[in-house]
Amino acid sequence: MRSTMRRTLAVTLAVLAFTFLTFAQNDLPTFRVEAVSAFVWGADNRSGAESSSIRDPVTGNAIHKLSHAGIEVSSRAGFESIGLGAVGELLSFTTTIVNNTESEISVRHGGTSVDGHAALPLSVVRTNKGLNKGERKEVWELRKMSCFSSGFLSNESFFLPGASSKVFTVAPNTALTVSFVTQDPRHYPFLCSAEGCYPTGTMRFSVTVNTTDFVFVWPGRSSVNCGK
Repeated sequence: MRSTMRRTLAVTLAVLAFTFLTFAQNDLPTFRVEAVSAFVWGADNRSGAESSSIRDPVTGNAIHKLSHAGIEVSSRAGFESIGLGAVGELLSFTTTIVNNTESEISVRHGGTSVDGHAALPLSVVRTNKGLNKGERKEVWELRKMSCFSSGFLSNESFFLPGASSKVFTVAPNTALTVSFVTQDPRHYPFLCSAEGCYPTGTMRFSVTVNTTDFVFVWPGRSSVNCGK
């Protein structure tokens, strides 16, 4: 019986080894073909893209840029408290995609995280007039958000949650500006000093242009307090 069990075990291990080998051989090329490449702001020497940072001539706030093969993507980041009597902060990003190529490109939300915590988009509307009470609880009005009512970030277009989010197209030699609003997923995320209060940690925001992620890394101290 022991001899039979040993033979059975040997056959089982051989089958498993063959299965794993076959799985790896079959799946590895597929993974490489479908993988999405990424350009990370500040990592030019590894990514092949060019990073730069300029100051808005009016406000003096930072604008980060990533450029590659005729496509330039820029990003701004801001934050503000939700409002009096409420706990939490809103994090907002605006990105402009300039298509200097001869082909149409597609743009969609690539992903957003704060210290590794996924940050999902909020539903925003220009006004909640005409919506019922239940619907009003599910949306955020732009006129009540300082980052947009002040004009610091663009309210041209937005990445929205779930099925509402769309893929934008940018024609050759044109540009698109699209924004993203989320609520900080952490508890007690602010650090205050004599210079003011700012989000702790690091925010990562990305847009996917065709099959490439353009990733912007924003330390909380580098984002702008829109509520001032």
